[in-house]
Parts: sequence; C-alpha cells; structure tokens
Amino acid sequence: MKSSLLLPLCTAALAAAIHHPKDPQIIIQDPQPTAVEPDEYLIELAPGETRWITEDEKWKLRRKGINFFDITHTPDLGALNSDKYGVRKVEFPSKVAHNETVGPLLKQLQKNNMRKHLEKFTSFHTRYYKSQYGAQSSAWLLGQVNDTLAKAGAFDHGASVKAFSHPWGQSSIIATIPGKSERTVVIGAHQDSINLFLPSILAAPGADDDGSGTVTILEALRVLLKSEDIVEGKAPNTVEFHWYSAEEGGLLGSQAIFQSYEKDGKDVKAMLQQDMTGYVQKTIDAGEPESVGVITDYVDPGLTEFIKKVITEYCDIPYILTKCGYACSDHASASKAGYPSAFVIESDFKYSDNKIHTTEDKIEYLSFDHMLQHARLTLGLAYELAFAEFK
Repeated sequence: MKSSLLLPLCTAALAAAIHHPKDPQIIIQDPQPTAVEPDEYLIELAPGETRWITEDEKWKLRRKGINFFDITHTPDLGALNSDKYGVRKVEFPSKVAHNETVGPLLKQLQKNNMRKHLEKFTSFHTRYYKSQYGAQSSAWLLGQVNDTLAKAGAFDHGASVKAFSHPWGQSSIIATIPGKSERTVVIGAHQDSINLFLPSILAAPGADDDGSGTVTILEALRVLLKSEDIVEGKAPNTVEFHWYSAEEGGLLGSQAIFQSYEKDGKDVKAMLQQDMTGYVQKTIDAGEPESVGVITDYVDPGLTEFIKKVITEYCDIPYILTKCGYACSDHASASKAGYPSAFVIESDFKYSDNKIHTTEDKIEYLSFDHMLQHARLTLGLAYELAFAEFK
C-alpha cells in the first residue's frame, strides 16, 4: 500500500486512540510530506560500504540475516556530531547507587500487564510500517503510553508523549519525563513487525520481535513513575522512552529521530535498546543457564559495563556477553549520531528466537518470567541514570 493512502489512515487511527481529543499532553506532529518511494534504496552494510538495492532485495538480505541501515533519507546522520565533538565520551557511574529506592519498585513490576498488552499488540494482522495495521497498532500504543503517564500524574509536572510522524504512515512514539536538566537518558524498543516473505500480505504477530521489548519497557515506565521524585522532576536528568517505527526496514524511525536530535544539539548521555526479551527455549534446550544477552560489538563500552553492574544488582539471572553485528537494532542509530548506546537481548545471540519475521512469532513461545528480568534491568538502569551526576 502506498504512503499516500496510509497518511489519512494513520491520522484517523491516532485520533481514535486518544480518549480525550483536547488533552494537551498528547502531541501529534503534523504529518511529514508523503515520501515518493524510490525504485532503489541506498543501504549501508558496514561503515563506508553502501549500495543501491530494490525493496525485494532488502528482504532477501534480511532473510539471510544481513542487517543494514537504509540511509536513503538520512545519508548525513552522524556527520554533524562527528564534526563538532568527535566520539562523545561519557563517564558512567562506577557502581549502582540507588538500591534502597529501586528495590521496592522492582516488586511492583507485573507480568500480567505485559501479557495483557502483548496479547492486544499481537492481535494486529501485522505491524508492518507501511500498512494500515502498522498505523493502527502505533495509535493503540500511543494511547497506552498516554494512559500510563496520565494515571501517574506525570502530565501535571511537564511530562509529554508525542507521535513522531514519518512519511510511511506508522509514527514513532516518544514519552518524556523531564528532570532538572536537559541531559537525557533514552530507553528504546521498536514497535513494528514484519513477515519477510510477503510483508504487505502475510501475518506478522511479532510477539518476540519486538512486541516483547515494546511491552517490557512500557511496564518499566509504569513502575518508574511510581517514584514521586521521578514524576515531580527532581531527578538530575531527563528520561525518555522511545518506541521506534520501521526498524525492520533498515532502522528508519530511529535514524529520523536521532538525526533530529543531532541537529537540535540534544544532549543524550545514554541509550539502551530492548529488542527481543522473551524467548529462552533454545538456551534451555542447549543446557545453558537462562541469562540476559549483553551485546559487546558496536556499542559504548562504558555504558555496557554499567549495564552489566545493573544486571548483577537488580536481576535474578546472570548476563552473557554476545555479539549481533553491524546495524542490528535501533541503538545503532544513536551510536551513529554520536550518542553512547547499548543493546541487550534475550540470550546469547546464537540461541535467539528463529521464529521471528514469520507467522509463528507468537506469545505461546515466550517466557514472561524472562521478560520480567528485562523489565527489572530497564527499570534499574533508568532510575540509576536519571540520578547519575554526569560530568
């Protein structure tokens, strides 16, 4: 379906998701001009390695497990920060410091909330970013994020949630909880799903990829807002939760957001991506201990080191170090823009879910106990970095 048909559908779906149309806290950006789909797309397979390919060739690469940036519309991402700052260096805490506060919050995380949200999220035929279902699922998610902030009273203290519009129809979503400064910590997941065989036709429930990450960080946001200090803006730093559109098409939504942040000079101190948080069966079948996979390639070493400490302190399972390659999820867009980023996944990468990108990426294959561990990590990291005294 063409983008020109999707924009009206997206607008209608967004309107339907908002319970209070006059509520000033939800910000819906004016739709961007409809993009004319090119015959070929410029992709980046490695730093400096680019080629032009058709859309069908995109999906062929993905079916082979080859990831890439689609840089057709963002060829200059990272150039501005590179010219101004080089590689940004951020000093992260040497240890966790808020155990007494985070501990009681962890007990409020609920698996049932994640299950309820994921059941609805996977009920859309697909969340393919160019489809009407992709627009509708984004609108539903926007409503859930809005309700989460509203129930916490966060809007009374300057919090906001907005739909970040894209020309393909499915919006990204950004929730902002202001702190005392504009130094910003970002927690991300991608909301789209895809069936790599016939994206515009076949079902793509996307339970693990990345419905699991989407509902994991939504639950972490809900409990983070149980902290009065966070809600009332007493933390030294601002916290944002992002749900990116069109990750499956080559990190399109996250590139658009971080390009805008780069141009605006936004001071992002850290970005964590949660992409696939619920599948453990292959790990168990291999006789390996259930663990959090900590990605070590193409990430910020300092942030990754601190995440390992957060897992050790706040999770009931260990971490395992693993790799996923170039441009393997949305943290790569933050890194390219010059911001420290990290990525965690459900297991050692070799044991990750092989049902993704098919009709079989269903809830029944996931462990909500494991997703709870990722929620504990997300909540602990968000709180710790919200109160970190970055130099």
